Amino acid sequence: MTIIDILVNIHPDLIKQDYLLTQKDETKWVTFKRQPSEHRRLMSRINKNVILALLTLTSSAFLLFQLYYYKHYLSAKNGAGLSKSKGSRIGFDGTQWRTVKKFIMLTSSQNVPVFLIDPLILELINKNFEQVKNASHGSASECKFFCVPRDFTAFALQYHLWKNEESWFRIAENMGFQCLKFESKDPRLDGIDSLSGTDIPLHYICTLASHAVHLVVFHERSGNYLWHGHLRLKGHIDRKFVPFRKLQFGRYPGAFDRPELQQVTIDGLEVLIPKDPMHFLEEIPHSRFIECRYKEARAFFQQYLDDNTVEAMAFRKSAKELMQLAAKTLKKLGVRFWLSSGTCLGWYRQCGIIPYSKDVDLGIFIQDYKSDIISAFQDAGLPLKHKFGKVEDSLELSFQGKDDVKLDIFFFYEETDYMWNGGTQAKTGKKFKYLFPKFTLCWTEFVDMKVRVPCETIEYIEANYGLLTCGSS
Repeated sequence: MTIIDILVNIHPDLIKQDYLLTQKDETKWVTFKRQPSEHRRLMSRINKNVILALLTLTSSAFLLFQLYYYKHYLSAKNGAGLSKSKGSRIGFDGTQWRTVKKFIMLTSSQNVPVFLIDPLILELINKNFEQVKNASHGSASECKFFCVPRDFTAFALQYHLWKNEESWFRIAENMGFQCLKFESKDPRLDGIDSLSGTDIPLHYICTLASHAVHLVVFHERSGNYLWHGHLRLKGHIDRKFVPFRKLQFGRYPGAFDRPELQQVTIDGLEVLIPKDPMHFLEEIPHSRFIECRYKEARAFFQQYLDDNTVEAMAFRKSAKELMQLAAKTLKKLGVRFWLSSGTCLGWYRQCGIIPYSKDVDLGIFIQDYKSDIISAFQDAGLPLKHKFGKVEDSLELSFQGKDDVKLDIFFFYEETDYMWNGGTQAKTGKKFKYLFPKFTLCWTEFVDMKVRVPCETIEYIEANYGLLTCGSS
């Protein structure tokens, strides 16, 4: 092939300008060359274009190779991909995921059965529950749960299952975690005169890199429920250790039903979660717990001797059984209730049942009323004794228990700036309206049960009985 052939293939138009090609016959061409100086200029321009084209082609090939190398090698190595739609492992190298992974490795190695209680992650799990239940270990192609931006990931532990607390704490620090331990007196011992409260662990906060794990320590309480304490920042605590204000557990003590747990795979990690995530999530905003005032109760009985007669003891026993039966019946119906009137006063003033009250008093919001509530109590062996008012106005129900102990249920109605319940005088039928400042509900422990009381207890009781004194009844 001649130089002319090459040039023709590169750019025919240029060649026609550089050479005069005249056909002599069918097989011969006669070439008349232009002046040498003009030819050199044209050849120089052609060489520059060829070099530019070759450089462009080489650069494009190198760029394509870089993209291929990043996609097929680096993405697999670092867990970062180009597209979620192609199953890339996006975010698996993030600080949050790595911290959680290391925390789970730590607890598994020490046989510490922690379970996930983080509200944000449980909410995501609940929305994708079928997908989570069907996931297998290491099968996740994308980090959907533990990589959600946040400051904390919350786990919980049942303390009676924790065998080597000090060892765990030491190993955590050896693995690079910086941990704070929060303790306080055991409130379960406050009601026992002969025992003084000892310190028990309530919360651990462990940081690794820029993420923190909040380990909430649950303790068993009478009534088969779990309790966690208040996370109090004492004077020596570094307030900048983590953003404490963003903690979702520990602002106040909390009470929860004992959850049934199941193991699932989340973002390639095996973790325990409540079997019913939705129920646990619904408990969180209503979990606040307040203790009975044991110290004040002891002071009350120093001034007023406790009634320990046979009749008083028998009444307390019957009242406790009646309350347990009422709680069981209302729980089946899904109806919230709280200690009201004299029963609430007995809890607040003396941490027990007032022996001369002769009845059990409960409160229910009228919006929680169920049409089958009367039949449910009758089926439980508690016949209806009285019904005053109606659902739209001043409803009150009274059921007869054993040993002449009565169950009174007061229904509460809400107005713009107050609440009220109705009362009816049995002999005359005259109606009364009892006003209460608005209140919220907290959990407490009463006669070995987890029950609700108004959080604003003293305001509630004084609305019933006036200003409290030690002898109020």
